[in-house]
Amino acid sequence: MSATSTLIDELRTHALIIGEVTLTSGATASYYVDAKRAIMKPRGFAALGAIVAEQATAWGAEAVGGMTMGADPVACAALAGGFAGDAFFVRKEAKQHGLQRRLEGPVLAPGTRCVIVEDVVTTGGSTIAAIDAVHEAGHEIVGVISVLDRLAGGAERIKDACGAPYVACATIDDVYADRADR
Repeated sequence: MSATSTLIDELRTHALIIGEVTLTSGATASYYVDAKRAIMKPRGFAALGAIVAEQATAWGAEAVGGMTMGADPVACAALAGGFAGDAFFVRKEAKQHGLQRRLEGPVLAPGTRCVIVEDVVTTGGSTIAAIDAVHEAGHEIVGVISVLDRLAGGAERIKDACGAPYVACATIDDVYADRADR
């Protein structure tokens, strides 16, 4: 089974929740994909790591990261999957103590080629916030990877925000093809 097939199977088995939920955007939906339930299990983590490491390497990235919580397991999976660069996390806002950094992890050289990663994309809001923070820190965005795209317009907004390629490891059509809103 390919890494993509394994990831989709893990998302379907462990992450898909049927029932009304409120999304980060404030919209309600009749299903939810809690990707962390799948990607923080051995099979899902390994499959995701292989996919993200391969894509980030193909784009010539030197670092992978994104908004904390959504990006944390994805960036770590890339390292475990063989990505030879660094990983970082973006805070919603800079800490008010310590080093007062917004980007956490290894110090990235100016102009570092970054891939922004995210667990689930709906409207793309948190991904765009991470893109903005990485741009403000003086780095280049070479691509964006999400574990799952809900196909709700986020991909287009992300592409417009960064001008770089966007790839979803899976879409909601792969995980929940027979949903009512399709």
